[in-house]
Amino acid sequence: MITLVWLGVIAVVVVGVVLVVRQSQGRLPNPGDRAQLRPLARTIFSLEVGDIVQYMGTDWVVEGKLTYDSKGYTWLEYLLQDGDRLRWLSVEEDDQVEVNFLEPTQGLDIPSTPPTQLTFGGVAYRQVSAGTARMTRVGTTLNRQAEQCRYFDYAASDDQVLSVEDWEGELEITVGNRIRPTALTLLPGDGRRVYGV
Repeated sequence: MITLVWLGVIAVVVVGVVLVVRQSQGRLPNPGDRAQLRPLARTIFSLEVGDIVQYMGTDWVVEGKLTYDSKGYTWLEYLLQDGDRLRWLSVEEDDQVEVNFLEPTQGLDIPSTPPTQLTFGGVAYRQVSAGTARMTRVGTTLNRQAEQCRYFDYAASDDQVLSVEDWEGELEITVGNRIRPTALTLLPGDGRRVYGV
């Protein structure tokens, strides 16, 4: 019986020594650093700056994130970048998840109060929602620096969408398509912007 007790004590000491050696060699995470470890899984609702969004053969880096709040209804927009190309990934949940992949455009001249219907690129769009939203931001968000904006969202056939945002008199227009969330592959990054300062 005493022999079994001594064998147990020796086994505990050996395991302890092995764990200490492995931790000092960097093979085990320091328990004090666990709060700093980033989650490995990403969803379209939990993307962070530095993450990668793979879509249509391109790896887009998340450079910024805006969280909009319009009277308690919230949605997200991520600024994606690949070299000189910029896109916005808009994500919202209203009965179902809606994801839009949008490109900034300068090719539409509209009045300061956008109409309920407009045409762009030969496509007729109708306004589906409008309002005012407050936002919080992380990372690069281009000219979207105001505390709130007016927004005007439009839809057309074949899942085509257009968005107009008024940032203190400066209009930003984006155009694109509604896409399936499953069309995206999301990869965690290191929390740092690739293209930003």
